[in-house]
Amino acid sequence: MSQALHPMLNIAIKAARAAGAIINRASLDIERLQVTAKSHNDFVTEVDQAAEQAIIDIIREAYPGHGILAEESGRTQGAKHSDFVWIIDPLDGTTNFIHGFPVYAVSIALAWRGQVQQAVVYDPTRNDLFYASRGKGAYLNDRRIRVSKRTRMLDALIGTGFPFRKGDNFQRYMKMFEDVMVQCAGLRRPGAASLDLCYVAAGYYDGFFETGLSPWDVAAGSLMITEAGGLVGNFTGEPDFLYQREIVAGTPRIYGQLVKTLAPYTRVITEPAAEEGAQGQATETDEVLGAMLSTQASDAPEAEAPPAEAPKRRRITAAVKAAEDSGERPVGRDDAPF
Repeated sequence: MSQALHPMLNIAIKAARAAGAIINRASLDIERLQVTAKSHNDFVTEVDQAAEQAIIDIIREAYPGHGILAEESGRTQGAKHSDFVWIIDPLDGTTNFIHGFPVYAVSIALAWRGQVQQAVVYDPTRNDLFYASRGKGAYLNDRRIRVSKRTRMLDALIGTGFPFRKGDNFQRYMKMFEDVMVQCAGLRRPGAASLDLCYVAAGYYDGFFETGLSPWDVAAGSLMITEAGGLVGNFTGEPDFLYQREIVAGTPRIYGQLVKTLAPYTRVITEPAAEEGAQGQATETDEVLGAMLSTQASDAPEAEAPPAEAPKRRRITAAVKAAEDSGERPVGRDDAPF
C-alpha cells in the first residue's frame, strides 16, 4: 500500500487475505466440499466456517476486547459489550462458490458505537481488494475510486439481487424489477451483495437495490459507497436500511431516482399499521440486528428528495435499538477515536 493505513484496517486486510487463501485452496476441488442447507436456498460449507474462524482468530489476537458479529457464529465470540464491533461475512456468495461461479468475496467491517469506520471487501478470484476508512476515501488495489458521474436513469446500469429464501415475496420483487428495468440501461444480478456495493463505489454500476440482506452483507460495502461519493439508504431514502432488510445505493442523482421508484415497495411498518396490525407484516429481524448500525456518511452529498407521498416511517435508529436490547441509554453520536 502506498499510503499509511489505519492499524485496524490493516488487521482487517490481513484477515481478509487469510480467508481468501482458504477459499482459493478449496475452490480447486469443489466437488469434495461438504455443503449444508441452513434454510431453503441458503447454504454453508466448511469453507465458510474455516474462513470465518481464521478471520476471528486474527482479530481477537490483535483486539481481544472488541466485539464480533459474524454470519456463521453470530456473537458467540469476542467481547459482548464493546463499543467496537467487527461485522464479518467470510464468504459472501456461497451459492456461486459451490457451483464454481467465480463471483464471491470476503467482507469485513469495523463499527464504533454503531457507525462503520473501517471496511474491507476482498475478491479472492481476482485478487481485488476494496478498502475504506471513514473520512479517508475508498480504494481498489491502492487506487482511489469514485462513483460514476452518470445522472440519468436511462444511461444507468443497476445491480440487484433476487429473493431466494422460502417465504420471500417474489411477485413484489418482480413489480420492483419491472419498474426499474423500464427506466435504466440494464439490470445485473451476479449474486454477491458486498461486491455489488463495491461495484457502485468503483463506478461499474450506477446504482443497486436489494431486499432481505443482513448486516454482514452490506456493512463494509456501504462505507465504500459513501467514501466514494455515493449514497446508501433504505427504499424511502433514510439510513436505517440495516434493520429494514432493504437497501438502495448509487450516485447521488441515480440514488434519488431509485428512491422515488422504490419507495412504494418499502416494507417498513407505517404507524397506523404498527398499531392496528393492518396493511402488511413487520420486517423480520434477526437477533443480531440489535448490535448493528447505520453507515450513512455525514458528509455525503444530498440526494434528490423522495416523493412526498412516501409512507410515514417508524424510525428505529441503531443507537436506540442497541439500547433497547441492552437495557442501557442510547450512546451519543460522538466522533470515533480514529
